[in-house]
Amino acid sequence: MTFTHFPDLASRALAGSVVYANDELFAERENLIKPGPAAFSTEDFGHKGKVYDGWETRRRREPGNDYAIVRLGVPGVVRGVVIDTAWFKGNYPPYASVEAAGVEGTPSPAELERANWETIVGKSAIRGDAENAFEVADRRRWTHVRLSIYPDGGVARFRVHGEPVPDPRLLDGTIDLAALEHGGNVVACSDTFYSAPVQLLLPGRARIMGDGWENARRRDGGNDYVTVRLAARGRVRRVEIDTSYFVGNAAGWASLSGTDAGHPDVDHADAEWFELVPKTRLQPDTRHFLRPVSAAPVTHVRLDVFPDGGLARLRVHGELDADAHRAAVLRWLDLLPAGHAVEVLRGAGVPGRTAEELVARRPFADGDVLPPALLLPAGPPFRP
Repeated sequence: MTFTHFPDLASRALAGSVVYANDELFAERENLIKPGPAAFSTEDFGHKGKVYDGWETRRRREPGNDYAIVRLGVPGVVRGVVIDTAWFKGNYPPYASVEAAGVEGTPSPAELERANWETIVGKSAIRGDAENAFEVADRRRWTHVRLSIYPDGGVARFRVHGEPVPDPRLLDGTIDLAALEHGGNVVACSDTFYSAPVQLLLPGRARIMGDGWENARRRDGGNDYVTVRLAARGRVRRVEIDTSYFVGNAAGWASLSGTDAGHPDVDHADAEWFELVPKTRLQPDTRHFLRPVSAAPVTHVRLDVFPDGGLARLRVHGELDADAHRAAVLRWLDLLPAGHAVEVLRGAGVPGRTAEELVARRPFADGDVLPPALLLPAGPPFRP
């Protein structure tokens, strides 16, 4: 499963939600997107029968199939899905498919029923008590996915791994440039022994020690680090290094460096790094707020911890560069499904016929002039 290094865009940890299921008599739909593996107890029974840590529908006695609709916590390009039927052995669905839609705003289940759903994983045979993985070739940006099972049965977890592509209209002002929900991501890490470093970038506060990043104990005199590709090129105004819930195993010291690779997707391996936050003593179970010593633009930051230890969250607050924001808008418009892109352009004041013509001749070019409603205030006037 080469795609599983991408974050799970459907996870409850990223504020994903199962907004609808046509049936959940035996086990509730919300279990599909819970972080962590499914649990099982041989003695756990309820008044409806065996209790499963997953989504399970009743035995279907009429034609048709069951399905659940998931709103992605962060919209994005889906690289692959995992339909995990752990512990479902005699009651798993023999077939499944996945459809996707890209829509504006926060539609209701009834409105989603009328959305334009497109298949990203065709109807395929799946196995019981197994992680059924499917790569996705479609490179468009989606906001919702629908898991269809044929004809009925149980699924423990549904993972939707992909590349976050947030709405750039919401990335104005001071934001967390490193946040996963804004398009930041971990691109390198020295050690992932206890937990994944991508948890440093999750929304909200950590609830337990396991919600952060913890490495193994170092015995070689070196130090551990995490490198983060920011949402886009920007200037850092404030840094938060949070050791909440790490008491006897928090990092002792930390520093933050930055580099400007010109574009976040450019290889940063040979980049020149400069100091943003000097090596600073950390306290256990504490949120540390720090001001950078440089306002130079950066595309990546590297958090070094000395010598090792755990952190709950890393926040890198700052503003996007206007040119970087424009590039993000162009890429976002290119990745939207056609109908969604037309709706966005119309909402930004582009006449209907012109919006359809612009979408039909995608991809957009660097020199194209965009509606000012989609850009930071410095954007040029729009001339269709």
